[in-house]
Amino acid sequence: MKTSRIALVTGANQGLGRALVEGLAARMGPDDLVLLTGRDAGRVRDAVGEIARSPAARGRVEGRVLDVTDAGAVSALAAELGERHGGVDVVISNAVAPLLPDRSQAEQADRFIDVANGATHSVLRSFGPVLNPGGRLLVVASSLGTLGRLDPRLRPLFDGASLDQVEYAVESWRSAVHSGTAREAGWPLWVNVPSKVAQVAAVRAVAAERRDRDLADGTLIAAVCPGMVDTRASRPWFSDYSQAQTPARAAEAVLDLVFAEGADPALYGELVRFGKALPWHGGEPSTEQDALLVP
Repeated sequence: MKTSRIALVTGANQGLGRALVEGLAARMGPDDLVLLTGRDAGRVRDAVGEIARSPAARGRVEGRVLDVTDAGAVSALAAELGERHGGVDVVISNAVAPLLPDRSQAEQADRFIDVANGATHSVLRSFGPVLNPGGRLLVVASSLGTLGRLDPRLRPLFDGASLDQVEYAVESWRSAVHSGTAREAGWPLWVNVPSKVAQVAAVRAVAAERRDRDLADGTLIAAVCPGMVDTRASRPWFSDYSQAQTPARAAEAVLDLVFAEGADPALYGELVRFGKALPWHGGEPSTEQDALLVP
């Protein structure tokens, strides 16, 4: 009978991702394993060493180099963990590509979409099948991920969509960005808005297919908004951090969701912020200024 637990966090060698690994290691037991993943081998190695030496760490921490934009690598890791450990208990998809103020949004769109959306799709497709009963599969998004943030013309692309349809919508948006027709079609110029909506739509698509089975065995699939966090990705955009959380503080609400008993039907497949589901159809179309200020 399996007694140890396996957890994995992507984009985890710094910022919120690292704080999530630290929190998992602190709350799990000595027979449990937390996998810290990132693209840079040196950063992964250093982060694992520092966390493992912390007196707060109870669970084992190991590092794996993983490029989340490589769907084959994500699939291979999921298959390996399924074969070696019988499945995974916690998966948190956290990877993000920072946006820089001194470059145009269009210039940065491909990398941003590949990391935020392509990785979300790969993690959902690959790790959903190896998620153990009672497990947690969470995608870190933001409150920008509600459908109402988009122009009404675009909402049908994501509302009730399958994962294939979400992927198609994302690629249509990418093409519009590069062809210069995004604004005419109603897409926000700030790429973070459609990206986050698509992330939540992808989670909803997968959750809709599994809902009854997952709720029966206490499994939770959800998107999660940690609120405004002081990280390297957000620092270039803000001058006042008085309301921002530290990564460690922001990780607490996410970890509370991980370790909650059972799966709350009101949160299943939803975008969860501080323990409460945000209305999928809520929000108003976002201006670029809104997109900077909303966590």
